[in-house]
This record gives sequence, structure tokens and C-alpha cells, in this order.
Amino acid sequence: MKPTMDLNKLYSDKRITDVEPENEMYVGLYDSSIQHPVNPNYPRSNYQRDFDRIVFSSSFRRLQNKTQVFPLPGSKFVHNRLTHSLEVASVGRSLGVLIGDFISTEFSEKLTDESKRFYERDLSSVIAAACLCHDIGNPPFGHSGEDSIAEYFRQNESLKVKYNISEEEWLDLINFEGNSNSIRCLVLQQKGKSVGGLNLTYSTLAAIMKYPCSSTAKDKTKTDLKRNKFGYLTTEKEIVKKIAHDTGMIIDPNINGAYFRHPFVWLVEAADDICNRVIDLEDAHRLKIIPFKECSKLLFGLIEELKDYLDQDEFEFEKIKNIYDKISDETDENDMISYLRAKSINTLIIATTEKYKINFEKILDGSLNKALYELVEEKLPKPSKLKEIEEFQNKKMYDYSSVVEIKNAGYNVMYELLDHFIKPVLKEKEKRTEADKTKLKLLPKQFETTDEEPYKKILCIIDYVSGMTDNYASDLYKKIKGINMGLTD
Repeated sequence: MKPTMDLNKLYSDKRITDVEPENEMYVGLYDSSIQHPVNPNYPRSNYQRDFDRIVFSSSFRRLQNKTQVFPLPGSKFVHNRLTHSLEVASVGRSLGVLIGDFISTEFSEKLTDESKRFYERDLSSVIAAACLCHDIGNPPFGHSGEDSIAEYFRQNESLKVKYNISEEEWLDLINFEGNSNSIRCLVLQQKGKSVGGLNLTYSTLAAIMKYPCSSTAKDKTKTDLKRNKFGYLTTEKEIVKKIAHDTGMIIDPNINGAYFRHPFVWLVEAADDICNRVIDLEDAHRLKIIPFKECSKLLFGLIEELKDYLDQDEFEFEKIKNIYDKISDETDENDMISYLRAKSINTLIIATTEKYKINFEKILDGSLNKALYELVEEKLPKPSKLKEIEEFQNKKMYDYSSVVEIKNAGYNVMYELLDHFIKPVLKEKEKRTEADKTKLKLLPKQFETTDEEPYKKILCIIDYVSGMTDNYASDLYKKIKGINMGLTD
């Protein structure tokens, strides 16, 4: 009989540290008690506090100037990493409410009173908070930023030998992932900063580990979904063990350094998948990459397909159909696409919820190996509108001229920034030239390290570079290259 995760042990409001920082300026900001110091009945739970801490963090704010798919195009407003994360959190909250109701109702006899309260009241907050920070470790320039960091180390393999970097540490670097960097970004205590990073609950941290394995366990050639990428760096290995232990995650007995996915992860992933497909299409319409009629046809067709699959309320669909049929030359195109986008997302939420319920036992024992979005697509007519949308995105959006331009910019800018800092920081202090010392003077204080381990020195540079916004990275690149000089803001 396979081990299965216990519904009463999947959540924990424990944080990495429950100790108040000694520095008086932080006192009160990181209260660990579930009770409010003045009002014990204060309604904001620790899970809701997670959401608030993320919203008010500088690392979250910086997402507003990080590319999602399209570079920020001036007057044409499209999604950046911040607006994407807010919308994913909104979808995730809805999924959390629906699944919380399902678990608290269907498994009522197995749940403690505390667990019932959690699934009824708090699961939605956990999923929303995890969705909000799922991209927080992503570097500037979209996925090309990730690729360029990994590529830098692949092209400088001599560093591994020269500085005696271990195999596990080197795999972290040549396989750099925004996913694993998100965990680091959330728990890292930088020089002069508060204890425990954002000090989020273990539940929220478990819910963003989409690939709960180390870089040594990553294997993209396998069909094991949880190993397509990796979810934590060597430096966070012990923290991840604590998170896994306190949230009931099961260790994969066959793979060293791997766990079975936490049940909450599937909902965070589904929310992200829904937004990536539907909202990216809306952006493509605003940028005139896809004509209005083609875009509206795809979205309405998707609603129609899902309606038949779900056997949804006929009245609701007829209302949507009547509005769609009234499209005319005077129709506000952006407003119509927004309407169809909203209805598409709503229908996909219902569809993925049903798939979660059907596969719940497999989710709990770790045997499910397909994303909920993929399971929904399998049940639709072939070729489905979901597949048509995906093919359009691959052919027309991700190879669009401005997208390709920012990919190239990402590769060049990130590579040069890494090279500017990593080689000097790895040198012994007494062997650094004046040029080396001058380069490192650009490094902000919180990213300086007294650690002598080469791997940890490298991570400090990656922390700095990956946390940059697109504009900041571009501006710094121009300055160190002598393209822009003089006093600037």
C-alpha cells in the first residue's frame, strides 16, 4: 500500500524563525504570535499575513518592471510579472475556496476541528499567497534571463575546477531556475536585513515548490513531472527538509533529494497555467499580433468546448453566446476580449477543480504525473481550442520581433553583468587588482559577503543580478560598458 499524505498535517503556520529581530526598527513587523497584541480576536490569520508581507516587500514591487512575455511597450499596456502575479493570485484564491469546500465537506469525518477550519477559511489564503510569490525569484528579461544565468556557467566551466566547486553546487548553477531561486529569495537573510527573509509560513513555501527536488535529482528526460526542473538550491536544503516535514510531504524513496509534490502545488500551478494561456492571448490582441475576430473566436470556442465537457448551466452559456453573437463593427474590441477572457478563466477554474477532485487520491499519494491543465485538455475534442491557443502562442507570440529582441538583450546584458562581478569576487582579496576592486564597489552592501566559499560568493552575485528589474539591469550594463556615463538617478 502506497503512503499517502495526511490531510490533518498538510498545513503549518510555523515560520523559519519565530524569534523577533534584535534590531528595534524591526520589532512588531515580524510578530510570530497568531494573536493580535491588542485584540486576541483579530481576524487576520498568519496565512493572510503571508499575502500582506509579500505585497509590501521590495522584491515583489520589483516585479512591476520585469518582463512577463512582451517587453513593456509604452502606451500599450500589457502584463508584467507583477500584474501577472496578482491575477494568478486571484485565480488561485478561487481554486482554494472551491477545493477547501470540497475537502472540508467530503473528508469531514477524517478532519480534526482545526483542520476543518483551515480548509474552510485559510486554504484560499495560502494558495493566493503562494500564487502571488511564485515568480518572485525570476530574473529580468523573462525566461531568457534564467537561461542566460545558466549559460554563463556552462560557458565558464573552468570556474568549477579552479575554485573547487562541488558537483551538486555546480549543477545548481548550470541549471539555474527561477523556481529554486524563489525559495531562496523568500527565505534569505541578507546583510543588514530582517531575520528569515519574508518569514512566510511553511504552508505557503510548500505550495510554491512546483519541482520539489534538488538539482542532482533533476532529469528532464524522464516522465516524472516533479523532476522536469528543480525547486531548491543546496544552500536551502535544510530549510526545505523542515518545510517538508512540517507540511506532511512524502520523500520519494527512489530519488535522493526529491519529494512528492505537496497537494497545494497543483492549485498554484493550475492558476498560473490558466493565466498564461488566456491572458497572454489578451495581450497579443492589444498589441495587434492577433486580429480581434480570430482572438474572440478562440476564446468563445474554448468556452463552448468546456461547457459541453462540464455540462454547465445552459442559461449562463446562452447569455455568453448572445453577447458574442451581437459583435458588430461598433463593438469595443478590448472590452469584448476582456469579457471573453473573464468567462474563459471562470470555466477553466471549474474544469481544473473537477480534475483535482477526480484525481485527489493520486495527488495525496504522489502518483499523479500530469498537470491539471493537461488533464483538462485531454478530455476536449481534438484539436482543442486550448491546443490551438498554445500553438498560436508558440508560433506567433513567442517569436514576435519585440519578444525575440528582449530575449537577445537578456542573454547579453545578464551575461555581461555576471561576468563583471563574479570573476573579481572569486579572487582572493589580496590578489584583486584595482580594476577588480572598482568593479566590486558597485555591489550594494546587502550583497557583500564575508563567506570564503566560492559557491556562496557566486550566489550573492546571482542574488543581486536576478533581483534587478529590466530597466535597472539595462542601465547598469550601459554604465559598465561606457555607453552611458555621468551622473544619473
